[in-house]
Amino acid sequence: MTGSQSGRRFSRRVGEIEPFHVVEVLQRATELEAAGRDVVHLAAGEPDFATAAPIIAAGQASLGRGETAYSGAAGIPALREALSSFYASQYGLDISPSRIMITPGASGALLLLSALLVNPGEGMLMTDPGYPCNRHFLRLVEGEGQLVPVGADTRYQLNETLVAQHWRDNTVGVMVASPANPTGAVLSEDDLRGLSRAVRARKGYLVVDEIYHGLGYDAATPSVLQVDPDAFVINSFSKYFGMTGWRLGWLVAPEDAVAEMEKLAQNLFISMSTTAQHAALAGFEPATRDILEQRRDVFRQRRDFLVPAVAQLGFDVPLKPQGAFYIYADASRFTNDSQAFCLKLLEQHGVALTPGIDFGHHKAMQHLRFSYTTSLERLEIAVERLAGVLGESGGL
Repeated sequence: MTGSQSGRRFSRRVGEIEPFHVVEVLQRATELEAAGRDVVHLAAGEPDFATAAPIIAAGQASLGRGETAYSGAAGIPALREALSSFYASQYGLDISPSRIMITPGASGALLLLSALLVNPGEGMLMTDPGYPCNRHFLRLVEGEGQLVPVGADTRYQLNETLVAQHWRDNTVGVMVASPANPTGAVLSEDDLRGLSRAVRARKGYLVVDEIYHGLGYDAATPSVLQVDPDAFVINSFSKYFGMTGWRLGWLVAPEDAVAEMEKLAQNLFISMSTTAQHAALAGFEPATRDILEQRRDVFRQRRDFLVPAVAQLGFDVPLKPQGAFYIYADASRFTNDSQAFCLKLLEQHGVALTPGIDFGHHKAMQHLRFSYTTSLERLEIAVERLAGVLGESGGL
């Protein structure tokens, strides 16, 4: 059991789930801004664009029609059908709407899969660094995230060889992300095929987080479903579709898993926001897609400015991010305490970054994440401030 300031005793699992360390940075940034300081925000994992106008209009229209009742636990049929059509047009895949479940954000999908696939004491292999909630959801169901240290030599991703090396007696599957947070690394079709082969050979589950699909910059980003129809896919309307606050995601699963997940969803969520689901339908309209594609081009321009700028500042960026909107940079030239370094940069120079310790343990104290979810003009200001302090001095 873990305790509180009042002396109450809470569950041990709560004490073993870590907070987001960047929250300390963000809270301090808010205080500084309230005191009149200018802060350039390169920490948030959230697009800086408001939700596209056609999506907002569709949500408003749905409210006007009085569509405010619960939906089914798997989502409204129209949205599941729209996603089925999306997979056909985007990836050439025939995914039945019955295999698609709408969830309260990608987090809802993570919770469903954790409960569905992992028994107490079992675990899934995942990258270190990686999105921290993956391992925390497994801990919630008394499982474990089995972290595999990865670096530039494997493009910060798992592969067939690493799965073979790190698979344990209690391992039940592999969970990866493409494009990945915090590295922006993308898995190719061959990469996905190798992972599928390794997992199938061990009769495990393959789960792929594809929430940054649509935000790829150099080549098409393949879905794991193109090489493995039995894989589980997590996706979201938050990133490419720009609907973070609407809290809407989806999950593609093998047909035989849907009934069990729907049962879980009935008990855990009842249903998702009905308004958000009707709004999301507009995300597939051609005019909306044009807006979203224009925004992707803006993110690409920002990446192409910031990656060389960060490297010129003295950070090591061994892998150019192929997707998402992050740069994972080695700051060992400047610090061996990423949290303290981020707080000092914020306090003294008004630049907010995310410490590597939010993403795991492997060389986490030496790494930072830059998020290019602010305008090019603001990125230029951030680089100018960092250059002024890091320049020839080699440190703060």
